[in-house]
Amino acid sequence: KQVQRDVLRLIGSDEEVTIPEEEKLIGLNNTLLKTFCFRKAYISFMFRSYNDAKEYVSKFYDCHENAWASLMVTHIHNALYTGLISFWVARKSRDAQCWFARGNESKLTLKRWAESSPWTFENKWYLLEAEESFSHNDYEAAKLFYKQAISSAKLHKFVHEEALAYELAAYFYLELGEREQTVEHFMLAHEKYLEWGALGKCDSLLKFVEFMKKLWHEGAMSYLATMPTKCCHRRSR
Repeated sequence: KQVQRDVLRLIGSDEEVTIPEEEKLIGLNNTLLKTFCFRKAYISFMFRSYNDAKEYVSKFYDCHENAWASLMVTHIHNALYTGLISFWVARKSRDAQCWFARGNESKLTLKRWAESSPWTFENKWYLLEAEESFSHNDYEAAKLFYKQAISSAKLHKFVHEEALAYELAAYFYLELGEREQTVEHFMLAHEKYLEWGALGKCDSLLKFVEFMKKLWHEGAMSYLATMPTKCCHRRSR
C-alpha cells in the first residue's frame, strides 16, 4: 500500500490510501520503518522536496543496519535513489563528506552490478556518476555521464529512468545557467514522464518550468539559485 500511495501521487490522483494501525506497526518493526522511510524519501525526491527527502533518507540510514535484508529488486531501487538523494544533499549540506560517502557507496554497488548486467544497471550507474561529478563541480564529466545515462535508459527501454535522467540533467544545466539546454531537457523529461503515465509528476514539472521562466523574465535567477527546488503540485481537476 505504500507503493500504491506513491503511484497515485505520481499519476496525480487525489485518492487516499490508509493502512490500519500504520504508526503502531512501523514503531514495532524496524524493517517496516526502513521501508516506510525509503518510500517517503523516494516520493519527496521525485517531487523535489529537499527537506523531506533529506529527513527521510537520514532516518532510512539510521535503521538500515538493524533491518532485515531487502529483496534484490528492492535493493536496486534503494541503491539508486538513496545515492541520488545523497549527492543532492551533499551539494547543499555542511556535512557533505558523509553524504558523498553514502552516494559513492550506492554508485559502486550499481557499478559492480552493471559489470554483470549492463542492460539492467548501466543507466543507473551512469546517472549516479553524473550526479557525483556535478557535486564535485566536474561539469564536463557530468555532461558526458548524463548523456550516457539518457542513452542507456533509452536503449534498454527504462522510460521512467530516461525521464529522470533528462530531469536531473535539466537541473544541472540550470545550475550552469544554460537556459536553452535547461528547458530542452525539462521538456524531454516531461515527454517521457507523460509516456510513463506520471501525470502528477508532469504537472509539477510544468509548474516549475513556468516558475523558472517567470524568474528569468524578471531577472531573478540569482534568487532561484539560493532556494530549494520544491514542486509538490498535483494535477488540477
